[in-house]
Amino acid sequence: PGIINRYRATKVAPQIVVNVPETKVSTLDNGLRVASEDSGLTTCTVGLWIDAGSRYENDKNNGTAHFLEHMAFKGTKKRSQLDLELEIENMGAHLNAYTSREQTVYYAKAFSKDLPRAVEILADIIQNSTLGEAEIERERGVILREMQEVETNLQEVVFDYLHATAYQNTALGRTILGPTENIKSINRNDLVEYITMHYKGPRIVLASAGGWCDTVLLVCKYKHDLF
Repeated sequence: PGIINRYRATKVAPQIVVNVPETKVSTLDNGLRVASEDSGLTTCTVGLWIDAGSRYENDKNNGTAHFLEHMAFKGTKKRSQLDLELEIENMGAHLNAYTSREQTVYYAKAFSKDLPRAVEILADIIQNSTLGEAEIERERGVILREMQEVETNLQEVVFDYLHATAYQNTALGRTILGPTENIKSINRNDLVEYITMHYKGPRIVLASAGGWCDTVLLVCKYKHDLF
């Protein structure tokens, strides 16, 4: 039976590969890379992967990348927080973000017909977030509460200690959330400085998969206000 199953798997494998959509990768003039797989579905996922995780921080600004993630959906020069929430809700879309040691990611799940709009919203968020003082103070409290919750999660604590031990005296040994004293002192200038230093074209990949994804490169190239 094992030989027969292996034979069947070998026979089916080429057919599976044939059905995988081609991954297209292009680079814009500013160095931003665009990767897409168009599978013709009615839905799509598109996101921005930025080389700006906690490994690019130092002792003084550790926690800034994660703080910025919290500020991403709090309003831009074009959209208030309410406008952004209503626009996403009316599209039937989902907008989210996360921070790791290696990167910060902003992504949207939407109907394929709304792909250009989703890309424009993501571009607006990473380029035009207002980073208002009131919102910063509110999110400061949210992050401090999040840190307390993480401290009760033994799995999270163990992995933080593992990194601290394995990568002693390096950026990878620090936590993603940062120390409490940093979160209490991070201000708008710190956030703007981090964006200016790290949110650059060569350090960003715009990736999309699903329907209409063959159009994502055209959207980036010919929408003058994107990237």
